[in-house]
Amino acid sequence: MFKFEEYRLRYFNFRLLLYVILLLIAGVIFVKSATMNSTGDAVDKKLLGIAIGSVLMLFVSLVDYHFWLKIWPVIYLGCVGLLVAVLFTDMGAGKETATRWLDLGPVQIQPSEFAKIGLILCLASYYNRFKDKVSSLPVIMGAVALYGVIALLVFKQPNLSTTLVITFVFVVLVYISGISYKWVLGVLAACLPVGGVLVYSLLQPEQGILQGYQMNRITAWLHPEQVSADLTRQVRYSVQAIASGQLHGKGLFNTTLESVKNGNFLSEEDCDFIFAVIGEEIGFYGSVVIIALFVLLVLECIWLAIRAKDLAGRLICMGMGSLIAFQAFVNIGVATRLLPNTGLPLPFISAGLSSLLSLMIGMGLVLNVGLQRKRENM
Repeated sequence: MFKFEEYRLRYFNFRLLLYVILLLIAGVIFVKSATMNSTGDAVDKKLLGIAIGSVLMLFVSLVDYHFWLKIWPVIYLGCVGLLVAVLFTDMGAGKETATRWLDLGPVQIQPSEFAKIGLILCLASYYNRFKDKVSSLPVIMGAVALYGVIALLVFKQPNLSTTLVITFVFVVLVYISGISYKWVLGVLAACLPVGGVLVYSLLQPEQGILQGYQMNRITAWLHPEQVSADLTRQVRYSVQAIASGQLHGKGLFNTTLESVKNGNFLSEEDCDFIFAVIGEEIGFYGSVVIIALFVLLVLECIWLAIRAKDLAGRLICMGMGSLIAFQAFVNIGVATRLLPNTGLPLPFISAGLSSLLSLMIGMGLVLNVGLQRKRENM
């Protein structure tokens, strides 16, 4: 489980740790600013999450990642069990039209957040075991089955945005596994026409794939003039907040009446639309710094993936890097109206205990891969 004799302290990636810490500090600052006018305890939960997550990240970073790979069936069944409990037991809890949480009394957890990390581990172990046969049909179908069960359970909550995250990570891991380009080109050739038909079908009034509120979000993004103002209000005010920050922003914790945040125009400003608060308060320059931190963190994951000592380590690092990159891109894209509203949190910054804990566990795995990377002169 622990292999301290094989670890090298000089291989501990303090740069990655620094980027995570800076993003966490930004998270506390902007969650506090976003909730200044509310009576909730979002900041206390954020600090609690950071405290628990730091312990988990440190612990996981010291545990040989091969230990987790050996027990991947237990991890996978645990993820599936929690997702099933959300849908089919009285423990499931939700908001509006979705059931995505498990009610554990004093706290609620969102199993889909932990399922992302679990799936990365499971696929890393699976592909490492069949690394010489990754292009064979049975191995490909096995990977699709591992992904499909979790993706379907998440989609049924319904949680389309997290399903897309899981799908994106799965595609990245399949590619990194070393699958033959014949499969890659073949799938692309098949997906282009199928994807076109699917998009056309989704835009039809009587389509039965997406929920009504999901279609409303897409319509509000594509044709804002055709829907009620309430459906576009969040995004309009988000863009307004970011634009009003201009280059330097209005200042942290500002209380001006001109602030979109202080006018209570936004809801979920501490989670899905926290980038609107960032843009308004620290402006373009500050927003670029936050984006740069995400870019540096993802690049660090890629750097460690290249130097991982085996395929499993490479897949873990690339899985976490792609997860953070995709979620950050989508969250910021929604806040700036580049993408339709999805409801994904901004990694490490948004409020949300499950998201924070799962990401810090994932970072612990990446740090451990780094501790055992190839011995070479860098």
